[in-house]
Amino acid sequence: MTATAAEPAVDQVTLTIDGGVATVVIDRQHVLNAVDRATHDRLNQIWEQLEQDPEVRAVVLTGAGTRAFCAGADMSAAGVDKTGLEYWAGLDPNGFGGLSLRTSLDVPVIARVNGYALGGGMEMVLGADIVVAADGARFGLPEPRVGRLALDGGIHQLVRRVPYTQAMGMLLTGRKADAAEMQAMGLVNEVVPAEELDAAVQRWVDQILACAPTSVRAVKQMVTRTSHLTAAEARGLRLPALMAALDSEDSAEGVRAFQEKRLPVWPGR
Repeated sequence: MTATAAEPAVDQVTLTIDGGVATVVIDRQHVLNAVDRATHDRLNQIWEQLEQDPEVRAVVLTGAGTRAFCAGADMSAAGVDKTGLEYWAGLDPNGFGGLSLRTSLDVPVIARVNGYALGGGMEMVLGADIVVAADGARFGLPEPRVGRLALDGGIHQLVRRVPYTQAMGMLLTGRKADAAEMQAMGLVNEVVPAEELDAAVQRWVDQILACAPTSVRAVKQMVTRTSHLTAAEARGLRLPALMAALDSEDSAEGVRAFQEKRLPVWPGR
């Protein structure tokens, strides 16, 4: 796919697509890339667009600048004075930023964590598949410190992604943890100096692109849509991406390339 120019910033979110890789940037640096309602809606639109684009093979999500990935909900925006019950009643089924609980996006999402990932920002990290962080990044779910709760997946996902006591140590105190600690817990894949962040993310992207697109989509769909099942039950589920991968041109090309001792050229279907 040929490169497309960056779309005009709408509600301070930009989307670019180049060579099958989509890059989504939250650009609200004046509030540490915190998300207001318009930004949330724009992010939902972007995820829906990417779901429908068969040429997209990976997504990189990040925040603009060097200080923050996303500091969560914009507490200065209109509507944040809702009661806890009002907020709970209006929760988006896809989670914070339309991503933290989304199960319909069948391409890998890499969180490029360049700074603070707090509250909803941390929840979006939990909605990503691969997390690459700058060594100065900080993570946390500080909602209890302002009398709120991480209702967009933060509470339930963190305790499933890292050891129980580590998760509860963060959830019950609202404390922040650095990138090295989050890597030790198992939430972050790689920690690098800030100046090496882009190169590290590109390495992960390249490894994804080396795989068959149909296989990658099948893997993600099988994981995200079967978490409620036992492994045996999940194996028997005939998901659309699985069936497409098993009967794909990619599957035939992979075997041919292996036999011919060359790199595969993936048809992507």
